[in-house]
Amino acid sequence: MEGSHWPYPNEMDREEQVYADVLILGGGMAGCYAAVAAARKGKKVALVEKGAVIRSGAAGSGFDHWESACTNPCSEVTAEEIAKAYIDEQDGYSNGIAHYIECQEGWHRLLDIESFGGKIRDTEGEFEGADFRDEKTGLMFAYDYQNKFTIRVWGSTFKPALYKELKRLGVEIYERTEATTLLVKKEQGKRRGIGAMGMNARTGKFLIFTAKTTVLAMSRPARIWLFDADQVGLCEFRPTQSIGSGHAMGYRAGVEFTMMEKSVQGEFSAAGRSFPPYSTGNNHNTWYAATMVDARGVEIPYVDRDGKELKTVRERYYPAKGQKFFLKGGVIDNPKYEYRGPETLDFEELMKRGYQLPFYADLSRMPESERRVIWGMMVGEEGKTKIPVLENFTERGFDPEIHRLQSYGTGWQSASFLPQERQLFGAPGGIFHDWNLKTNIDGIYAAGDQLYASDCCGFAAATGYYAGRKAAKASEGFSFEEPDREDIETEKKRLYAPLYVEEGMDWRELNKAISKAMQNYCGGVKNDMLLHQGLELLESYEKDMVPLLSCKNPHELMRTHEVLDILEVCKLILNACLLRKSSSAPLCFERSDHPEIDPEEDRCFITIRQEEGKILSRRVEKDYYGDVKIQYEQYNRDYEEEAAGYEEG
Repeated sequence: MEGSHWPYPNEMDREEQVYADVLILGGGMAGCYAAVAAARKGKKVALVEKGAVIRSGAAGSGFDHWESACTNPCSEVTAEEIAKAYIDEQDGYSNGIAHYIECQEGWHRLLDIESFGGKIRDTEGEFEGADFRDEKTGLMFAYDYQNKFTIRVWGSTFKPALYKELKRLGVEIYERTEATTLLVKKEQGKRRGIGAMGMNARTGKFLIFTAKTTVLAMSRPARIWLFDADQVGLCEFRPTQSIGSGHAMGYRAGVEFTMMEKSVQGEFSAAGRSFPPYSTGNNHNTWYAATMVDARGVEIPYVDRDGKELKTVRERYYPAKGQKFFLKGGVIDNPKYEYRGPETLDFEELMKRGYQLPFYADLSRMPESERRVIWGMMVGEEGKTKIPVLENFTERGFDPEIHRLQSYGTGWQSASFLPQERQLFGAPGGIFHDWNLKTNIDGIYAAGDQLYASDCCGFAAATGYYAGRKAAKASEGFSFEEPDREDIETEKKRLYAPLYVEEGMDWRELNKAISKAMQNYCGGVKNDMLLHQGLELLESYEKDMVPLLSCKNPHELMRTHEVLDILEVCKLILNACLLRKSSSAPLCFERSDHPEIDPEEDRCFITIRQEEGKILSRRVEKDYYGDVKIQYEQYNRDYEEEAAGYEEG
């Protein structure tokens, strides 16, 4: 780092040893809640986050709704009903354990955040009298106004409130510190997680975290198929630094994954090929249920599940006759419309009826409270929208009372995505686990986006807290184990190597090469030959390009480590794709050499892990977790008293 004018001290020659009962890797929504749960149990907790916890993670900049708060006092549905709907909506390729936890405990986590200082209800009466507001509680609901299980929240207040609570509870927070490798010890043929290693991304100091139990609470993978070094901020919907390092660490350590063959075509953002999320009018998620018009200003009708045209805006928020509830928002797409199209009707049907492009969201035709809650609150609180969308558009004169906002819906916009431009979006693959959210390695737990079929913020918070309390309990049965010195020295050599390469390759070059390789060999249509060629190409990158990576300071070094993790995750995905010998509609998985769609023998989870360089796999029934309500109650009798306190409150 000599001569680089780096403003932080050079501590590459220093080591720091940290001991904790429970180690949390990742300081996003899941990690923070895991730390809160473990600290409440009186455990010594260390939390490692490569950013600043107060705003780190996918929830750091905010979010506008909290899915599946099924036990809130206004809810007309049960946790069991919505969890099973999630499972059915994904044709069983869903995480019944985690979704039931989300539905059963999500409301408790909202009450937690409110007690920490986050805002979950309209306390000022700004929307008093609105159809979506409960006058008694001040709670405001989204999507289904009858069943009231999705709550509009001021998500930008959540991470600062969580950070404050972590400090109050005495959690040891290691910010600007990247976790790089899990420490695993093998005794009598059984493996156990004993901590992790990492590096300070400002000083280069090496850290060894020795822990009785560890919770993986980092992000899902990103920048796999799509990367643009000139427009990095548009590469993915989630923060660009959230790239799946936890998946890479887990895979290297032998953690078991499933559904990693699943990937959907690019949605929100694609390396400059789309517009910033929610900056264009639509009728999905944040903008639900905006009035849509065509180029002439002719309104596009809404129809219910049975094809009945809805005459009022209010009707859009209520189930059809005979329909118990409908799911809308987050990754769930089980709408109450007859046609599954970009808006209310499919595109071909709209063209047949004479509607003309482009389409627009016209909030001026909606009731005043609906207009204000969409443009003012929802767009204002959703991630990446408060400043780049709400503030910038308003400063430049956009007025939702008189202006329309052009819509660029999926599948018919001018910058449509190519089949090979995929993303790990929409309940993607991740870590396989049991009812304790424990991985196949003793002492290692997972939560949030690390889990397979992960969802949004409510999912992250509920599973994070759950994993934290399970890890805290399990820590009582373990003692500290010191890592092997050889493992430490091997990791240090791997981490610092790019600092000693002069005039080498920048991390962006390798990221771009990896993305292009994945587009070419693991795109929309796959076969064995392509997948094997893709693996061979990535292995050649590992052999020939990785030793050429060069950087000048710890920040660039951290970015380089991210790309090494992306490379590891890509190998995981390619190997997972090779294991499924048929095509699958629910998994968005198509093979030219195995075109049969969802044969009976393949309707299962196919897991993948590696041990001593060998790929190991097994098949697991989709309903392996049993009856979600019965199993949850069996595994969480110790939570009953705490849960009763939330209900009384």
